[in-house]
Amino acid sequence: MKKQTRLYNLLIIIALFLSACNLPSNSIEDIASTAAAQTVEALLSATPRSSATPSFTPLPVVSATLTPIPLPVLTNTPLATATSNCNVAQFITDVTIPDGTVMTPSQAFTKKWRFKNIGSCTWTGFSLVFDSGESMGGPASKAISTVGPGQEIDIDVNLTAPSTVGNYRGYWRITTNASVLVPIVSGYQGKSFYVDIKVQNMATATATNTSAPAFTVTGVTYILGTWGDATHTNCPRVTANITTNGAGTVTYQWKASVGTNPSQTLIFVTAGTQSINYDWARASADNGTLGSVGIFINSPNNLDFGKLDFTTACTVP
Repeated sequence: MKKQTRLYNLLIIIALFLSACNLPSNSIEDIASTAAAQTVEALLSATPRSSATPSFTPLPVVSATLTPIPLPVLTNTPLATATSNCNVAQFITDVTIPDGTVMTPSQAFTKKWRFKNIGSCTWTGFSLVFDSGESMGGPASKAISTVGPGQEIDIDVNLTAPSTVGNYRGYWRITTNASVLVPIVSGYQGKSFYVDIKVQNMATATATNTSAPAFTVTGVTYILGTWGDATHTNCPRVTANITTNGAGTVTYQWKASVGTNPSQTLIFVTAGTQSINYDWARASADNGTLGSVGIFINSPNNLDFGKLDFTTACTVP
């Protein structure tokens, strides 16, 4: 009996102990633990469990756009040069004062050259300019009239022989309106042309009249033309202009590349110029196309006054 009572009491104590464990607790630790447990349980119940591998969306990669810096554009323009076939001149002949013409000291004269525009451009605003040598009192430049392609022009300049005896030569050139030098076909070194003279003292007069100058030929100039007849056409004709300083008789000879003619005379009643002609009568079939004709003054000068070269000959029908 007594044992049953003890057993009964023990069961009551155990029951009381167990009920005490289930009673709510007011301790801070228990409250915190309970709240944490409830939060975990809520999160677990809110997020469904899945065995799928979580996917991650990568942020887009922004590629930098590089804008190249443009290279500088070179705008240098080369200097203009004369077009090779635009401005080109051809020297044709000395119209007056052929090379070696004898002048007296300080004698005034006019030199004239003939040119042809063999380029493709018109000469507008071109100039004759002194280049080098003896200027003989000429201007530094002189305007040239307009010349079209294929046209010829005579260019002249007023000069004065030096006052001292000697041989003199002055070189001249042609420039464009832009001061570009024009090449000269058949010119000196392909670029210039010149006037060439000899200055000589006049012979003294007789002792009774020392103030009077001696009679002399002061210059000879040449012009090239043509002549023809029934059996010849386009034959060269050389005209010689003989100038004296006074009245007197001139004895001269034509000197051609095919021979020298007999002496002839010209009578001057006063100072001035007379013209004589030499007709080239040989055909191109006879002696080719090259010839030259000039004057030798036997009296009073006893001097060769140069020659005129030409590259044409008679045509036989």
